[in-house]
Amino acid sequence: MTLQLNDASLLKYQAYIDGHWVSADNGKTLTVTNPVDDSPLAEVASCGTEETRRMIEAANRVQPGWAATTAKQRATLLRDWYNLIIEHQEDLARILTAEQGKPLSEARGEILYGASYLEWFAEEAKRLYGDLIPAPASDKRLMVLKQPVGVVACITPWNFPCAMLARKIAPAIAAGCAVVCKPASATPLSALALVALAERAGAPAGLINIAAGNSKTIGAELTRNPLVRKLTFTGSTAVGKQLMAACTDTVKRTSMELGGNAPFIVFEDADLDAAVAGALAAKYRNAGQTCICANRLLVQAGIYDRFAEKFTRAVTQLNMGCGTKDGVDIGPLISSQAADDVYDLIEDATHKGAKVLTGGSRGTGSFIQPTVLSNATTDMRVFAEEIFGPVAPLFRFETEAEAIQLANDTEFGLAAYFYSRDLSRIWRVAEQLEYGIVGVNEGLVSNEMAPFGGIKYSGQGREGSRYGLDDYLELKYLCLGGIDA
Repeated sequence: MTLQLNDASLLKYQAYIDGHWVSADNGKTLTVTNPVDDSPLAEVASCGTEETRRMIEAANRVQPGWAATTAKQRATLLRDWYNLIIEHQEDLARILTAEQGKPLSEARGEILYGASYLEWFAEEAKRLYGDLIPAPASDKRLMVLKQPVGVVACITPWNFPCAMLARKIAPAIAAGCAVVCKPASATPLSALALVALAERAGAPAGLINIAAGNSKTIGAELTRNPLVRKLTFTGSTAVGKQLMAACTDTVKRTSMELGGNAPFIVFEDADLDAAVAGALAAKYRNAGQTCICANRLLVQAGIYDRFAEKFTRAVTQLNMGCGTKDGVDIGPLISSQAADDVYDLIEDATHKGAKVLTGGSRGTGSFIQPTVLSNATTDMRVFAEEIFGPVAPLFRFETEAEAIQLANDTEFGLAAYFYSRDLSRIWRVAEQLEYGIVGVNEGLVSNEMAPFGGIKYSGQGREGSRYGLDDYLELKYLCLGGIDA
């Protein structure tokens, strides 16, 4: 791999099991490619059932000891890991851009974003308070303890391979849980580098284990093995449903961050310039490959044409190209197949009457031009399906009630956005939108201090914030009798 790094030892090609970097038992590897031109970057160990089982057993061995550590000890590990990530931000960003394709500026931002969860949960680890409950009688004392759920399995996606892994491991470690991790096959190098830094930070052998490989094989062991007590997954709704079903036999706890179909509503009283800037941020970050991307832009009729003109002018200024080059705003999609899928959505829309205001073309390799479509209608696939690419369809609406109806007309409920300067409307709309996250006059909503997660088919549970530890903890009720006997 010809990638210039300050610390080349961050590039890992093996699985990390019980404190050791090891090859797959059968010697198999998977090829990691550069999405810019599909050229090979690296061969990474492709693990299966046996390696996954060993990861789980290693985590289970260390689990009691880690659960018994003090909150301050857990916080220290997370803080030391955080410091190493900040120290190696540039190298981690270069690895991320090489295998995922996003511009280096965005990659650097993702590294900081992921690290922020380690910092946050290092602090929250020391705030795992229980409760003392008023007793029903004078001879009793009632209390609630919070204890770690046990071994946690983490399955992470390719669009934010560093941030999503950190967002799952950090609360698990803070709560007192050991983890086993399965990163996406398209982007394992970022995840492996992150774990390499955890090893340097002093993570004990078995606390964090990670292996790339066949998703179905590894996933099957993670879901059926009774030693795993919780599974956390970020990815598609279809795969999330399969994992939830597979976890039922062993009654595992699950948390799922699944698909989205985010509406971005612009009301007539909105600040149009602010709405355009917010839409750019919410739609085109990571080439549209985020679960909370603005998927449907709903614009009120009275300002539709003005917004379309301003927004299109802004989109034409976005530069598409290789993420390592200066000034690039839009990198490639993760694969040529992903680009084909997005282009199919553009063709479906134009065949049904949508007008291409800018873009609309399939570039070479995995590139799709930043695209704006006007005259979009609800019978087009872009209304119902998650686009996951740099395509913004503009839908027209007349009334506030119609906007809310259109926004909620989906099985998904992850994120929604709207722009308005009417305080009464802001409260009405925010309360009626059926989404776990709502951005009001804001296109960038993610941070470690706020709960991230959705409703309906977008999943269950929350990541980040003070609520982010809840899914990694069990409540134990103690009833102490005979106090004054």
